[in-house]
Amino acid sequence: MLKSYSLRHELGDELFPLLKAYRDAVNRVLEELWNSIEWEKRKVNGKKQWRLLPKYKVDIHSKEYKKKLRESLLVDWPYAAHWVDSAIKTAYSIFKSWRKNYVKGDRRRRRPTAKRLFARAKQTLIKLEGEKLRVTVKPGEHVHIDLTHRYFPLPSEVSSAGLGEPIITPEKIHLPVHYEDGNQGGKPSVAWDFNLLSFDGYSPETGWVRIDTKKLASVHTSSFEKRRSVQRKASKSKKARRILAKYSNRERNRAGKH
Repeated sequence: MLKSYSLRHELGDELFPLLKAYRDAVNRVLEELWNSIEWEKRKVNGKKQWRLLPKYKVDIHSKEYKKKLRESLLVDWPYAAHWVDSAIKTAYSIFKSWRKNYVKGDRRRRRPTAKRLFARAKQTLIKLEGEKLRVTVKPGEHVHIDLTHRYFPLPSEVSSAGLGEPIITPEKIHLPVHYEDGNQGGKPSVAWDFNLLSFDGYSPETGWVRIDTKKLASVHTSSFEKRRSVQRKASKSKKARRILAKYSNRERNRAGKH
């Protein structure tokens, strides 16, 4: 079981240069990925409309491409190299999300950028030392985040391997913690699988459980088409924002009845 908790820390000034360098590295990778695509004109299925869709000119997932990208970022990089690896991983995730939403029509043809200060620390950069989390900033240089005032349990058997990759901001650390199934109070666990038209669960104690979601899927499908027609105008038009809010409230109300 994985749970994520947030804690305030007092290292904002000390971590600010690292967070800024990390954000800049993420944006450099996003710029490289943006420059690696070309726009291909395709006809929208079932419509007379044409769209420009992104197509990669090179294999951005190849080892050679990532290695070259990593080496370029490491030039004059003052911090631990694993921060660069994390920045590349984060940028790829952001770009993948943008591309998926752009193809669906929910994003504009504009390069995504990281604006807020944050950094995702790989597990190789952190170590749990009693009530403190040690974070490697530079080779041989660390900072410690105090966990004594946490509001969540931290079982003694949880080591650094039991922690996920925390996200650090200037004010907080968002810490994912892995708990063993036995820490759930002995309650029987149920494995759930969410499908388009059903919600299926299985437990050795109760067997199979199936919840029909056909009506709920119908509500979301019809509402999605209505919201999509005004979503692009919502950022510039107050009237469109009011209509979008009305559609969203109507969808929640209809979904709540099912």
